[in-house]
Amino acid sequence: MATETDVKIDAKQVKELREKSGAPMGDCLKALQEAKGEMEAAFVVLRKRGMASAAKKASRTTNEGAVGTYIHAGGKIGVLVELNCESDFVARTEDFQELLRDVAMHIAAADPRFVGRDEVTQADIDREKDVYRAQAAATGKPPAVIEKILEGKLGKFYEEFCLLDQPFIKDQTQTIAQLVAAKVAKLGENISVRRFARFKVGAADWTVAQTKPAAEAPSA
Repeated sequence: MATETDVKIDAKQVKELREKSGAPMGDCLKALQEAKGEMEAAFVVLRKRGMASAAKKASRTTNEGAVGTYIHAGGKIGVLVELNCESDFVARTEDFQELLRDVAMHIAAADPRFVGRDEVTQADIDREKDVYRAQAAATGKPPAVIEKILEGKLGKFYEEFCLLDQPFIKDQTQTIAQLVAAKVAKLGENISVRRFARFKVGAADWTVAQTKPAAEAPSA
């Protein structure tokens, strides 16, 4: 029976995965071997490892970073976003700046209302649940089924309005949270979106969102 090391991996495959994931060559080779040469499966392997790496760094303080901007063609939509990291050195790297540009562009296109789920107020949640409950009740479904429907609807709400839950506009297979996590794994520092503002010419209002200070964050 063939083992992972018996799988023949072409150097071009390793290079392609390296360019796609930003992971070290050795890790790309191991992931391809584990995935039996399947590129997408290997990318998932690296992403999972990147997420694990990011989780270990998530509690580390991010007091450095940069503010990025994006002005949509024609000047009708403008975005300001603050992305934080642990050191000024990382903040000046091309990888960090690329992430900053991507996040700003995504905000311009996707129009999120919150940075993450923690910023959604209980009033917002209750309002959405009331709407979903009324819609579900109109179908005649029993209460137990309605409550399950509410959870699914709330998940969709987060995906639509929370930046970190939204699918990345340039790659719908990963969320913004996963996009950030991949950079955390590559750069070796915690990275977080602190706040953003989005303006649209002629709109009646604008969006300003920021994460809660650590002291206000809900306990696990």
